[in-house]
Amino acid sequence: MSAPEFELLEGEHPQIILRGDWLISTIGQADEALNTALSNWQGDAPTLDLAGLGQLDTAGAYIIDRTLRSFPDLSPMIVGASPERMSLLEQARELATRSEHAPEIVEPGHGFVDLLERTGRGAVHLGEEAVETLSFLGETVVSVFRVLIRPARMRWTALVSVMEESGLDAVPIVAFLSFFVGMVIAFIGATTLAEFGATIFVVELVGIAVLREFGVVLTAIILVARTNSAFTAQIGAMKMRQEVDAMTTLGLDPMDVLVAPRVIAMVIMTPVLAFIGALAGLGGGIVVCWVALDINPTVFFNRMQDYVGLEQFWIGLSKAPVFGLMIALIGCRQGLEVGGSVQSLGAHTTKSVVQAIFAIIVIDALFAILYMELGL
Repeated sequence: MSAPEFELLEGEHPQIILRGDWLISTIGQADEALNTALSNWQGDAPTLDLAGLGQLDTAGAYIIDRTLRSFPDLSPMIVGASPERMSLLEQARELATRSEHAPEIVEPGHGFVDLLERTGRGAVHLGEEAVETLSFLGETVVSVFRVLIRPARMRWTALVSVMEESGLDAVPIVAFLSFFVGMVIAFIGATTLAEFGATIFVVELVGIAVLREFGVVLTAIILVARTNSAFTAQIGAMKMRQEVDAMTTLGLDPMDVLVAPRVIAMVIMTPVLAFIGALAGLGGGIVVCWVALDINPTVFFNRMQDYVGLEQFWIGLSKAPVFGLMIALIGCRQGLEVGGSVQSLGAHTTKSVVQAIFAIIVIDALFAILYMELGL
C-alpha cells in the first residue's frame, strides 16, 4: 500500500496529478495538504489526472469529488480514470449533493388557508389509516380462520399467556374503577333526581348506564391503556431486534405467531372483563343507594328485575368482543409498523392508544344507532 500523493502543475495548462492509494486509512494527511494547496488557487480550472492513481475507496472518491467541487464556477476535466472509478466518483457526488441539499424546514402557517390545508391532510391521513386497518383486519381474519381449522398451528402457550396477562391480571383494576364509576353515577343521579322527588329511579339509572354502556366502555378503555399499548410495545421491540424478520426467515408467519393468539385472547377475555366490570359497577351503585338513599339491596335487585331487564346486559355484552377485536387489531398493527428506532416505537405506541380509543368511541356510537333503529 503506497501513500497518497498529489502534484500541482500551474501554467497555461494547469493539472492536479494524483498518485498512490486514496483509501480511508491513508488519506488523512493528504486531505489536509490538498485543501491547503487549493485554498489560494487563482488560475483556470485544472485537469485532474488519475492515471497514476492506485487503490480507491468511497472515502477517497469523496475527497476527489470535493476537490472538483472546490471550483464551483469552473469545470475541471478528469483524465486517466477507468469506468469503475468514474462510477465511484459519480456515487460520491450523488451522496454529497443529497446531504448538502437537505430539504428546508417549513414552519406551519397559522392562517385560514393553512388551517384548511392541515384539515385536508388530516382527513386524507385518516382515510389512509382506515383503509390500512381494514386491510390488516382481512389478513387477521384469514390468519385466525387458518389457525382455527388447523389447531396444530396455534401457539397455545402464547394464547394462555396473553389471556392471563390481558384478562386475569386486569381483573383488579377493572373491578376497582368500575365500582367507583358506579358510585359516581349513583351520586349524580341521586343529586339530580332528588329535586323531582324521584330518588328511587336511581336504581334504573345505575342499572341501564352500567349494564348498557359504562361497564363495557370503561373496560375497553382500561384495556387500551394497559393491553393495547403492551401489544404495540412488545411487537415493536421484536421488530427493532429483527426477531420478526428471523421468524419470516424460519418460515413462520408473524400473523399466525404474533397476531392470531392476541386477537383470539382479547375476543375471549374482553366479555369476561366487561361482565366483571358491570357487576362491580352495580356494586358501587348498591353501596350508594344503601348508605345514602336508604334503598336496601333487596329493593335494588327487585327494581332491576322489573324495570331494567336482562336485555340491557346483553346489549352491553354484545359490544365486548368487537371492542376486544379492535384493541388487539390496532395494537398488533402498530407494533408491526415500528421501525428500527426508539422514537418510532414511542410514536407508534402513542398512535396505537389514540386510534384504539377513537375506534371504541366510534363503534359504541354505531352500536347505539343500530340498537335505536332496532328499538332496543
